[in-house]
Amino acid sequence: MTGADLVAFGQSAWWTSRPERSFQLRETAFARLVEEGLPEAAGKVAVSHAWDFSARGQMAPYQGWMAKAERVLEGREESPSYAYLLVVRGFNLMESGNVAEGLVDLQRAEGLGGELRLKDVVALARIAQGTMKVRSGQVDEGLAMLDEVTASAVSGELPAFESGLIYCVTISTCHDVGDVRRAAEWTEAASAWCDQHDLTGFPGACRIHRAQLLRLRGLWTDAERQCQAACEELADYNAWITAEGRYEIAEIRRRRGEFGAALEGYRDVAAVGMDPQPGLALLRLAEGKVDTAAAALRRSLAEGGAPLGRMALLPAQVEVALAAGDLATARAAAAELEATITAYRIGDVPAPAFQAQLHLATGRIQLAEGDWAAAARSLRLARSAWQQIGAPYEVAQARMLLGLAYRHEGDEDGATGELEAAQSTFARLGARLEEERAKELLGRLETRRTFVFTDIVGSTELARTLGDEKWRRLLARHDQLLRERITEAGGEVIKQTGDGFFAAFERPRAAVQAAVAIQRALAEEVVAPDVRIGVHTGGAFHPDGDASDYAGQGVHMAARIGAAAGAGEILVSAETLDGTTDTGSLSEPRALALKGFEDPVPVVAVRWS
Repeated sequence: MTGADLVAFGQSAWWTSRPERSFQLRETAFARLVEEGLPEAAGKVAVSHAWDFSARGQMAPYQGWMAKAERVLEGREESPSYAYLLVVRGFNLMESGNVAEGLVDLQRAEGLGGELRLKDVVALARIAQGTMKVRSGQVDEGLAMLDEVTASAVSGELPAFESGLIYCVTISTCHDVGDVRRAAEWTEAASAWCDQHDLTGFPGACRIHRAQLLRLRGLWTDAERQCQAACEELADYNAWITAEGRYEIAEIRRRRGEFGAALEGYRDVAAVGMDPQPGLALLRLAEGKVDTAAAALRRSLAEGGAPLGRMALLPAQVEVALAAGDLATARAAAAELEATITAYRIGDVPAPAFQAQLHLATGRIQLAEGDWAAAARSLRLARSAWQQIGAPYEVAQARMLLGLAYRHEGDEDGATGELEAAQSTFARLGARLEEERAKELLGRLETRRTFVFTDIVGSTELARTLGDEKWRRLLARHDQLLRERITEAGGEVIKQTGDGFFAAFERPRAAVQAAVAIQRALAEEVVAPDVRIGVHTGGAFHPDGDASDYAGQGVHMAARIGAAAGAGEILVSAETLDGTTDTGSLSEPRALALKGFEDPVPVVAVRWS
């Protein structure tokens, strides 16, 4: 095979997800082209090979193959292959932080590419320069360059590899600067391009960008599926973009409360050399390891970095610092956040995502300071901004905090509305911990208890027969006996319900024993009313944040069972007694049709006499 044949063979292997085979063929092609006296073709192969090593994070082979390329292209500094070398070297210098030298190479590559009519070289040089401008604060000018070059990729003017790379750089830069709308539009275009060409391998980057958008939109399952497929495609191509995909997966799992799986993902990210913050710090915060979270963010921020890179860390630092009681650090982080947003405006306004983050961070701080009115204003702005972006998880976060602000202002109706909306969204997304937090604030964090309802049978007629004074004394004795038997069995009297009691027990056995003790104590009295008792184990929550009360389906069923009992009878739902021993002699189960419940409920009577 000729050198050109080997190059084509290697490209075929690269695009059909066999990168190792493509590497072998490319190296053979380089040697063959040198033998054939085709140094410019050999130099282009060497540059492409070097760039792939760079994408894998293997910088020593990158440097080696770039040196090979420069050697074979010596004296041919005006050739198309050397123009390609300049743009690749400029890209890598820019990404490594050597912006000044990188810009020299990129401008020279653009000029040479223009002279030689190399559309791919010119496009790559301009996309890199546009990214530099955005990072330096020339946001509008930089984004305009990105839009122009990416439009060329859409129109099919450029080769497949260059088109894919341009999409990737443009979308990443839009995300970095908080321009979610522009990122979404180019993501859709890139996804259509990938689907049109039916490509695998490198285009996994398109799937990761699509997954980032899906995650923001609250479609977590779809986002995770896209990321997993992309990481499988990209693993042998690009270590950095693969790490981005693994970070996205870890973020989704953290939000779901799957901490073990999330931690594994963050460690995979760190193994590549990419900082797993702020996700890992927020995971530690959720675990209650506040000091660990704070130390991690301090370390990442102490390393400096470009302002846009720090933007991802600052909102998390506000949250963690407030959890640690460090208001000064939280305020400093918010101040830096605001300064960066001001410096990176799009047109005359801040990027919507950045502005939403600032409103949320400010609201958190104002809550911690006890400035409820200011907090409510900031959090309403955060809620509105995230709603416009279409980010339900972030909207729910803002609403939960806004509910707290309203509660402190004495607006319980407003608080309940915001907290209920937040809880509903968290439940739909699968954000388990936030859902529980919202339920806790609403007093609806479900707790499993065994509930007991007692009621005097025929109390109205008995009171009329005895007269007011005797009835009052009889009722006082009844209340004393029942309260004593409930507390002796380890139960909690929740409230008195007319002529009866509502009590809660942690264990079914204790509840049944209390019910039996009540009936026996009343039977020993000279005069005592007939009492019916219902017992059921089920879930309930604390209504309106009142920890001394219970509400919910479990409570309703216990009350209905109690109402269905006869005089002197203890009725217990059959499921309450499952696995419970020493509950006394039981009747055969029977099915009760209870108001408010669709299916009949099996119950048994406890024989206590």
